[in-house]
Amino acid sequence: MPELPEVETVARGLRAVLPGRRITGVRLSAKTDFIDDPAALERELPGTRVTGIKRYGKFLVIELERTKQAEESGQIALLIHLGMTGQIVVGAPEAPVLPHTHVFLALDDGRELRYTDIRRFGRMGILLDGEHEALIGRLGLEPLEASEREFRQTITSRSAQIKALLMDQRVFRGMGNIYTDESLWRAKIHPRRLGTKLSEREVKALYKAVQNVLTEAIRSRGSSVSDYVDSDGQQGEFQLRHRVYQREGKKCFRCGSVIRRIIVAGRSSFSCPRCQRAPRSVRGGGRRKQGKRTYS
Repeated sequence: MPELPEVETVARGLRAVLPGRRITGVRLSAKTDFIDDPAALERELPGTRVTGIKRYGKFLVIELERTKQAEESGQIALLIHLGMTGQIVVGAPEAPVLPHTHVFLALDDGRELRYTDIRRFGRMGILLDGEHEALIGRLGLEPLEASEREFRQTITSRSAQIKALLMDQRVFRGMGNIYTDESLWRAKIHPRRLGTKLSEREVKALYKAVQNVLTEAIRSRGSSVSDYVDSDGQQGEFQLRHRVYQREGKKCFRCGSVIRRIIVAGRSSFSCPRCQRAPRSVRGGGRRKQGKRTYS
């Protein structure tokens, strides 16, 4: 699933071409189950002008202004979540149409915005006045905007496993499997450690790791490990710099131990058994009265 760096890369690409453009037409495929209200898109979008592109975690918000040609005035917005396989590309209308392209937005400069989604796990819908705030209110801290103090207070006040905390969109918006694993590896923290059990030094290291990993990934235009491409249809490059994600059975870049895959918070998690020591309850330990060692 596209995470913060991928969505930010798409947002930056759209900011370079969409602001000031007017949407002149909407065309939808027969498969619109991922759209909150397909009729609303066809009714509300034509005649609007793009005023800005914002990202909230993994959500894209295309801010729109109703122009004089529209029947009503005021601000609305188009909300987009890329789901697992969503792609947004702006290009010439005569370009070949990829399979599973479900939304076509005609622009006044002759180009076309297309939304393609193989699995249709994404989401698209109209936000009316005031609904931005409702969206933001359901999301947690923005990792790249949170101070170290906010990060520490958020982590150490919760007893959940650190991987689950980082991936919970109500706690930190935008983090997912890839960048959580990469950040934990850099900080030398096992994904099953509890937030309340992390030392001040460990939280500081994790904060720095999250900031650096996300910043480097954005600079590399994200990770293309599945279907992700940017708004120009180009793949990202950060997958070439992954140090632990999907590297099960390969040697750790830091110590040479073999990377392992475990399940944490219902997701595959990749970590180094030497660099990222598992908590005692996971490693097992203690002795039975018979003197035998047990493992959980």
